[in-house]
Amino acid sequence: MSDFDLLLKGGRAVTPAGIVEADIGIKDGKIAAIGKLDGKAAEIFDVAGLTVLPGVVDSQVHFREPGLEYKEDLATGTAAAAMGGVTALFEMPNTKPSTTTTEAIQDKFARAKGRAWVDHAFYVGGAPENADQLAELERLPGVSGVKIFMGSSTGSLLVDDETTLKRALASGRRRVAIHAEDETRLKERRHLV
Repeated sequence: MSDFDLLLKGGRAVTPAGIVEADIGIKDGKIAAIGKLDGKAAEIFDVAGLTVLPGVVDSQVHFREPGLEYKEDLATGTAAAAMGGVTALFEMPNTKPSTTTTEAIQDKFARAKGRAWVDHAFYVGGAPENADQLAELERLPGVSGVKIFMGSSTGSLLVDDETTLKRALASGRRRVAIHAEDETRLKERRHLV
């Protein structure tokens, strides 16, 4: 019986302690050991001269599904992420329709089932119509947090007044990502683009 399913031998590993010369033993799809390893493995891969990085978490991706799949979708976007070393991601709510309800979150998970190549979570969009429900929405399974757009975005994803922003921030308890822009200034300068 093997100690590991896969043994990466002779590389440099990026760890919380820094970059170290180390072997990496993997068992049941998880890193089981890092260090000088001489155990048996079903497969040994020589990584001498290479640097082994941990999987990357991308906390802001835009796959545009549903509604704008011609730009990107969950299957192709997560496949590209996996090819680049991303093992988990948080996808944004500015889709058509916007991801602002329980039903929209559930729809995204249904769309991702069997098509997503990496672990994923979805932001729920903060908007005037759901500002008072964000405490419940942000706690739905698989929701990574609330995304607020203070400058023009898709659909109703625009929180450009202090009253709505205060309602949204007072409602939630967890992670909030904000595009902190000034909608009035954006409109005034749109002709310059």
